[in-house]
Amino acid sequence: MDMDLTKFHGIIPAFYACYDEQGNMSEPRTAALADYLYQRGVQGVYVGGSSGECIYHSVEERKQALAYAARALKGKMTLIAHVGAPSTRDSIELARHAAELGYDALSAIPPIYFKLPDSAVVGYWTAIMAATELPFIIYNIPQTTGYTLTPAVFRQLLANPKVIGVKNSSMPALDIERFKSAGGDRVVVFNGPDEQFVAGRIMGAAAGIGGTYAAMPELYLQADRLVREGRFEEAGKLQSKINDVIVALCSLDGSMYAAIKEVLRRRGVNIGGVRAPLEDVSPADAGRIDGIAAAIDALVKRYDEA
Repeated sequence: MDMDLTKFHGIIPAFYACYDEQGNMSEPRTAALADYLYQRGVQGVYVGGSSGECIYHSVEERKQALAYAARALKGKMTLIAHVGAPSTRDSIELARHAAELGYDALSAIPPIYFKLPDSAVVGYWTAIMAATELPFIIYNIPQTTGYTLTPAVFRQLLANPKVIGVKNSSMPALDIERFKSAGGDRVVVFNGPDEQFVAGRIMGAAAGIGGTYAAMPELYLQADRLVREGRFEEAGKLQSKINDVIVALCSLDGSMYAAIKEVLRRRGVNIGGVRAPLEDVSPADAGRIDGIAAAIDALVKRYDEA
C-alpha cells in the first residue's frame, strides 16, 4: 500500500471510554476529551482499544465510541480504530463502521480466550483487512491476549500490502527492533509500553500509542521532541519522571484507568468512571490522586520553561 506513513508518526494517545453519570457512552464528554488532546497538539488518537475498555462494551457501544470520536476529530488529526473483538464477525462489522466514519487506519488485537494456532490468528487479521480498503496495524500485546506475535509471522503478514505497522506492547525493546528490521521503511512500529517510550523510539519505533499519554500528553510530546533532536540523556531523565507518575497511578486501589480519569478530572476534563468489572478508585486515595495531578502539572510547567 503506497501511502505517506508520516501521518502515523509521533504521539498517539489511546482514547479513553467517556461515560455519563449513568455509565453510558457520552458524546459531550468524548468531545471534551477530544478537544483537550487536540489543544495539546498530539498527532492522533487510537480509539476503542484497551484504554477504551473495549472488551466490556457491546458492539453497538463500540460503534458509538468510534462515531463520537470521529465527529469530534475527523480532519483534525490521525484516527486509528481498534476493531479487535472475540469474533471475526464482530471485528468485520466494526471495521466497516470505522471505514464509513472516515478513520485513517484499523488495528486489532489477536482473538482472545481460546489458544489459537498462528494460522487462525493470521486468518482473523486477514479477514478484517479484506473487509475494507483501510490500512491495518497489527496489535501485539501478549501479556493480556496470550498470543505472541513473532517476527516470522509478522513477515508472513507483510505479504498483505494493507499491513503498514505494528503496535508492539510486549515489554522487550528488542521486539521493536526486530519488527522494524522485518518491515523496514514500509512499516511504522508503534511503541506500546509507556514505561519504555524513549527506549522504544531509539530502538526503531517512529511513534507511540499509550494508555497514560492522555493523562500527561505534554510530557510525552516533549520526550518525543528530545528523541528527535538526539538529546537522549535528557529524554531518559524525562522518561524517569514519567515512570514515577505511572508507578504512582498503578499503586492506588482500583483500575489504573479509574485513577487516570480522576487525574483528568483535576486537570479539567470529566469523562466519568470506569465500566465494571474494572474498579473505581477508593475515596481514601483522593489525596494521592491530588498529588499525582499536581506532580504532572509541575512537570509540565518545568519542561515548558526549559
